[in-house]
Amino acid sequence: MASHFTTLNNGQTIPAIGLGTWQSKPNEVARAVEYALKAGYRHIDCAWAYGNEKEVGEGLRASGVPREEVFITSKLWGTYHRRVEECLDQTLANLGTTYLDLYLVHWPIAMNPNGNHPVMPMRPNGNRDIDESWDLIDTWKGMEAMVKKGKVKAIGASNFSQTVLERILPTAEIIPAVNQLEIHLYNPQLELLDYLKSKNIVPQAYSPLGSTNSPLLTDESATEIAKKYGLKSTSDVLLGYLLAKDIIVLPKSVTPSRIESNLTGALEAYSVLTPEDIKILDGVAAGGKQKRFIMPPWGIDLGFDNWPVPTK
Repeated sequence: MASHFTTLNNGQTIPAIGLGTWQSKPNEVARAVEYALKAGYRHIDCAWAYGNEKEVGEGLRASGVPREEVFITSKLWGTYHRRVEECLDQTLANLGTTYLDLYLVHWPIAMNPNGNHPVMPMRPNGNRDIDESWDLIDTWKGMEAMVKKGKVKAIGASNFSQTVLERILPTAEIIPAVNQLEIHLYNPQLELLDYLKSKNIVPQAYSPLGSTNSPLLTDESATEIAKKYGLKSTSDVLLGYLLAKDIIVLPKSVTPSRIESNLTGALEAYSVLTPEDIKILDGVAAGGKQKRFIMPPWGIDLGFDNWPVPTK
């Protein structure tokens, strides 16, 4: 079962369905990656901060699928904004590869590299310890240098609002290829999607099915559409809806049956959903169901709609 593909602004093709690995435990993720690749996935989404890239690499090798056939993404963590290459080199070593297909800035927030924790330095009030003297423009220059060195093929953003993107775009030599965001039925970010399209930046959806025990999976509108077409699951509609909007989806699972059904079901739903269905689904959040699931307490305003006002 092959995924369908999207073309990035550098001409690279990327499979439109990838396996997410966030919150996948080290002893589970190697098997999940191996199974996903054997089931037809060709896109794995990773991050330094997930703490499981060594096991992801084990799964890649165990699958028997050649490295050049797999699109691998990872992400620069906030405590490494001043040391982009150092973070990338750790990721490459852990994954057991010499290059990435795509490297993202995980959050547009530099954190204190000398704080009280290497991953999540904190301030006494419970907020993250932000490196306020560092400019995101310089982080992006560090990312561009990795393309020039040949260590990554493409670079992109993650969790960047329009406001944040407009800080880096005027001086960027390389336009971000993607922006990975929390996008799903209850957080469609329609205005931001329009902006990304105008800049030729491809949107990617993490948590496309929501969170654990997600209310999306029992949503009435999506469930009715699934029944209308005889689809196996409401999740098929949730994923197919995003694919129909040219959004790359990154569902996470470590369960073999779910890994496979996320791929086959998404493609099946994508093939049958009509513009009328998409219009109905686009209106669900505005009808009173708008909800974000991922809102870390950064303590600064990221410029997103429907995000709590930060406390200092």
